[in-house]
Amino acid sequence: MEEMEEELKCPVCGSFFREPIILPCSHNICLACARNILVQTPDAESPQSSRASGSAVSDYDYLDLDKMSLYSEADSGYGSYGGFASAPTTPCQKSPNGVRVFPPAVPPPAPQHHLLPHPGSLPPIPRNSCITCPQCHRSLILDDRGLRGFPKNRVLEGVVDRYQQSKAAALKCQLCEKSPKEATVMCEQCDVFYCDPCRLRCHPPRGPLAKHRLVPPAQGRISRRTSPRKISTCTEHELENLSMYCVQCKTPVCYQCLEEGKHSTHEVKALGAMWKLHKGQLSQALNVLSDRATEAKEFLVQLRNMVQHIQENGVEFEACLVAQCDALIDALNRRKAQLLSRVSKEHEHKLKVVRDQISHCTVKLRQTTGLMEYCLEVIKENDPSGFLQISDALIRRVHMTESQWGKGTLTPRMTSDFDLTLDSGPLLQTIHQLDFVQMKVPAAPILQLEECCTQNNSATLSWKQPPLSTIAVDGYILELDDGNGGQFREVYVGTETICTVDGLHYNSTYKSRVKAFNASGVGQYSKTLVMQTSEIAWFTFDPASAHPDIILSNDNLTVTCSSYDDRVVMGGTGFSRGVHYWEMTIDRYDNHPDPAFGVARGDVLKDVMLGKDDKAWAMYVDNNRSWFMHNNSHTNRTDGGISKGATVGVLLDFTRGILLFLINDEQQGPVAFETLEGLYYPAISLNRNVQVTLHTGLPIPDFYTPGESDPAGSVC
Repeated sequence: MEEMEEELKCPVCGSFFREPIILPCSHNICLACARNILVQTPDAESPQSSRASGSAVSDYDYLDLDKMSLYSEADSGYGSYGGFASAPTTPCQKSPNGVRVFPPAVPPPAPQHHLLPHPGSLPPIPRNSCITCPQCHRSLILDDRGLRGFPKNRVLEGVVDRYQQSKAAALKCQLCEKSPKEATVMCEQCDVFYCDPCRLRCHPPRGPLAKHRLVPPAQGRISRRTSPRKISTCTEHELENLSMYCVQCKTPVCYQCLEEGKHSTHEVKALGAMWKLHKGQLSQALNVLSDRATEAKEFLVQLRNMVQHIQENGVEFEACLVAQCDALIDALNRRKAQLLSRVSKEHEHKLKVVRDQISHCTVKLRQTTGLMEYCLEVIKENDPSGFLQISDALIRRVHMTESQWGKGTLTPRMTSDFDLTLDSGPLLQTIHQLDFVQMKVPAAPILQLEECCTQNNSATLSWKQPPLSTIAVDGYILELDDGNGGQFREVYVGTETICTVDGLHYNSTYKSRVKAFNASGVGQYSKTLVMQTSEIAWFTFDPASAHPDIILSNDNLTVTCSSYDDRVVMGGTGFSRGVHYWEMTIDRYDNHPDPAFGVARGDVLKDVMLGKDDKAWAMYVDNNRSWFMHNNSHTNRTDGGISKGATVGVLLDFTRGILLFLINDEQQGPVAFETLEGLYYPAISLNRNVQVTLHTGLPIPDFYTPGESDPAGSVC
């Protein structure tokens, strides 16, 4: 009930409706609020105003209302009125709901709902007054009847009264003697409210009372009629009650409207019947709306669950991110310690080398200085013989010592600079590029069944990603089985979402599925789709593989040749499974050439008679007889030839691996060839004296049943 409260409030004053009237746009407004938002237009007559005043307002012609609309969409309120007048000079007011309200030219006293005067005592409506709906902004010029021309919404008024009464006070038990307790149930048959003790004492569930229906107090209060039913009267004839319904105008009317008014020629129906009909229509519409409301509630539950999951996933993801960053920081600290250890080792190594060199150089300098002092003392000796006795040895020692201070001895063995440079640029760049990457495989694609189909021996499949999936997809993998329940195999890998697979077997059932992949891996398969290829083959001659001398017409169904030599043309479809039958009608034949009919491999010779090489199996025929030929070997000469109008049939049965021929619906000779397997194309060879028309999609001849041991015997 509380959810209905907004529907029971006036859009202008924001309070519950008081004497509501129905505007032509089907919206409601209080009668006093309607007077408050009236605007007076200029006296000058215009085609629109004269048209509005000359026609009855009760017609509710929405198309005319749109044409007469005085509301300007360029303004945010009601201050612009088309070509009639500029914005009113009186200041606008705002209702509790925020609707802009312009008072009339002569503002009446502000209406108070608790002191609302009778409509008959209200001041008269100025001429050419205009009212604009505060909800849909449609405007209408009033006629001489003013606001009385709008019907009163008695139903809405009754709903408001019942709603206000249901909320007035808590329902009390009607049988408590002192200080009545709050009622817990109401008996619809007794029309009495009971508390639990009074119900057990005065209304026990036994005997005749056991069949009474007990309902909650609020429901019982709504269903109870607290006031007599108000009888609606006609807006044009106030003394007449509404008793009929005008179908054309869609409004209740009285008998006087039918006899004297504009509804006399309109279709009318009984008010009670239309009341029941519209109630039923409203109930049906409410059922649909109720379903939508149920779906909306379920959707809100889903969204609230998503909010909870997002919060949980957000906390988990933040924790994971912090853990990953902390792991990177720990790794960087460990690497920092390793690098500092290397610097310490280099530092110790440099100091050791320099200290060793200092020690070595100090010892040599001490030896050199001692030698120098000794030599100076020897030079001071005045005894020539004694000096000469040791001078040679001293000279050698001085030269030897001097040579020990040779090149490189007085050069530092180690530099003071550290030859270690930390290259942190790539790591800094990597840190700056540190970002989230897609680490999830794609979801399973959805096969679009309405776009998947088979045609002849081709299958077209279409798919898409789930609507809410945001995972990146690099491509798709389409798989089909072999048409006989075997293993799946890949037939397409790429980025497209539609694929046509050609060259399938006829009359076969294929299973297909598709999956998506990205850098993280391959996702799940879609649902398996079962597709059936055509039971019967439809094909034409293939101009792309035909000899250049071949001439095709009739949508590649009729063929002839421009050369006197035999030339080969093949069908556009190859067969490797099933039973297939096609015919060729001889359109032109002069009894001289020998056309050949049969099947061939894709690489058959095109400039010789069919069957001359080992890539073709054929029957060539003249006007009297025929031969079977393969690899230039002639076998099974049979009487009976062809003429203009004759029909040559070819039956290829892969279940038994045989090929046989028919002329004019009768088998020509025995089985022509056996143990056929692989891929074969229909083929013929002919020259310019022959013209043939192909017929495909034909049923198997009646005489032939696949699997029989001797089809030739069945002809006899």
